[in-house]
Amino acid sequence: MDVVPRRLKMVIALVLLAGAVVAAFTLPVPSPAELRNWAAGAGPVTALVFLAAYSVLTVAPIPRTVFNLAAGLLLGDVLGIVVAITATAVSGALGFGLARLVGRDLVSRHLERKVVRAVDERLADGGVLAVASLRLIPLVPFAPLGYCCGILSVRFRPYLAGTVLGSLPGTIAVVVLGDALTGGTPPALLACYGAFALAGALGLARIARGTAYAGRTGQPATLDPVREEIVRAEPTQHLRRVSEE
Repeated sequence: MDVVPRRLKMVIALVLLAGAVVAAFTLPVPSPAELRNWAAGAGPVTALVFLAAYSVLTVAPIPRTVFNLAAGLLLGDVLGIVVAITATAVSGALGFGLARLVGRDLVSRHLERKVVRAVDERLADGGVLAVASLRLIPLVPFAPLGYCCGILSVRFRPYLAGTVLGSLPGTIAVVVLGDALTGGTPPALLACYGAFALAGALGLARIARGTAYAGRTGQPATLDPVREEIVRAEPTQHLRRVSEE
């Protein structure tokens, strides 16, 4: 009964993966000026058209930077940031859901491998902080990270919250500081990238330290319920004895 669905999922996964790779390497990435000309024909619904295009196209491993640049050019700083981060959340959710739907069952048997299990546990246990830290690092590609989280044991809500929080600083920086007309990278934006990467690395280091500490102790950080009850009761008992004397 399970053979056909599993094979069907494998076919779907391979087709989608091949399509995403082909799209990323063959489709021309438009410049911000070209996006502006394309969206200008939409008139009053430019923001909605741009939001839909951004959300769908970046599910494939296509860089988000050009869309963030175009958001500032087309919509201005405030509306551009709102639309860009909304599209980022939608794109991240679509990539995550797609990977979980067609990829989770296909790789479940490989999750028992030591290296894969270690990565899986750190991402799952790290929750929002782990995802946000990875999103802060500019060199970590957006779409593939979403695929990995969908395949692994990361829960959807921490993933989505971490994606929004971790992508927000970089999105704001590109929309506000990016040179949308030339596509260049100003020094201020490079400095922001460096600061974001450092913050992401510190977040990952904190998660690694916490995991290592938990592994060394092998004990939970809090007392068990019985000992907690005894500790809470001791001051009361002491006061009772003093009042009786």
